[in-house]
Amino acid sequence: MAMIQCISPVDGSVYAERAALSFDAARDVVARARKAQKAWAKRPLEERVQLVLKGAARLNEMSDVVVQELAWQMGRPVKYGGEYKGFNERSNYVASIAADALAPLVVEESERFERRIERQAHGVVFVVAPWNYPYMTAINTIAPALMAGNTVVLKHASQTLLVGERLVQAFTEAGVPEDVFQNVFLDHETTSALIAAGSFNFVNFTGSVEGGRSMERAAAGAFTGLGLELGGKDPGYVMEDADLEAAVDTLMDGATYNSGQCCCGIERIYVHESLYDAFVEKSVAWVSNYKLGNPLDPDTSLGPMAHKRFAKVVREQIADAVSKGAKALVDPKLFLQDDGGAYLAPQILVDVDHSMAFMREETFGPAVGIMKVKSDEEALALMNDSQYGLTASLWTKDVERAGRLGREIETGTVFMNRADYLDPALCWTGVKETGRGGSLSIIGFQNLTRPKSFHLKKVTA
Repeated sequence: MAMIQCISPVDGSVYAERAALSFDAARDVVARARKAQKAWAKRPLEERVQLVLKGAARLNEMSDVVVQELAWQMGRPVKYGGEYKGFNERSNYVASIAADALAPLVVEESERFERRIERQAHGVVFVVAPWNYPYMTAINTIAPALMAGNTVVLKHASQTLLVGERLVQAFTEAGVPEDVFQNVFLDHETTSALIAAGSFNFVNFTGSVEGGRSMERAAAGAFTGLGLELGGKDPGYVMEDADLEAAVDTLMDGATYNSGQCCCGIERIYVHESLYDAFVEKSVAWVSNYKLGNPLDPDTSLGPMAHKRFAKVVREQIADAVSKGAKALVDPKLFLQDDGGAYLAPQILVDVDHSMAFMREETFGPAVGIMKVKSDEEALALMNDSQYGLTASLWTKDVERAGRLGREIETGTVFMNRADYLDPALCWTGVKETGRGGSLSIIGFQNLTRPKSFHLKKVTA
């Protein structure tokens, strides 16, 4: 029997392991979900919404366990208290808009006709969730999918093996029927086989670009809807009229928080030449204040990366850039806990350019490159010089300028004077190799349902 293991970045031990389901066993899970779906969809919408909110509330009651488990599984310091702020914000917001988002679009209601478009649940939704924000990314789809009348099968990353169990435990204890929301442990081959067999009505995947390609290959010919949030190389642009202190604080946090393991983390920054030197100096001072260490220590502000192989990629990108002329500004001696493994000191590189993989490929670690620019046109060309497009962060006091530039940036979300945030009222979406589809907002509900048209003629004469 194949086992799926979580290797803790804290000490390299096997923190958890579970047996992977066989194809037949997994198919039985899906069959139970499909059988339960119609009855679940027939429940009043408000009842489904309240059950989901009760599930979220029950998870909040488990915070002592959840926060410790996150530290052990993927290295986030207990200092930050887990993911409850974003988890609750997203759950509550989609609950508040569910009735409007799922309301019929009435075209005509007269003595002769009723014509309307209703939103109908897809059926069984498969959520393949990542390890970097394992609760928040999962709830983006789980909450609206369940509210809309779908049943959900959740597969979590091996690095956060226990998260799916905790979510299902919380929702089941809150009253969501067992077969309506189920957790599974699957290897890649079984996952692909299930999708290829048309087991699901919709699949939402958050992960790597190559993982997204695997999903598309598996779904080819099955006519299964896909939502894909994949890689990123999100830019920040600091204009000459920016609030320098605020830009440094937000962009450095966006580049290094969660050890840089954020889908919308800032990975490259372009600064107007008039502010460049000051921005760089203040940024180095900012990241040098981190305390790298064991995430279970309440004083630790920067934990290990989730796995030593992820840290290895970051070190290799940095070394390659330095060999090509980049300069590393953060003294690693400030971070004695940097062990060459999962524990990795933050880093800022200057004298970088787009010939370096560090400025083109996803780094997904606590390291960022900063380049000097002379104009909006130069910054725009550099921001668009990427195969990815999730968010872009613009720093200026001029809203019109930000809007004008934002329309030209090839990205899913444009921020002005903020970064690394997911607004549940707006659609979370990407372009190019970052993926397709969108979650949250009214559009998220639309993607988790299908339109059904009713053309009801009341008279025959």
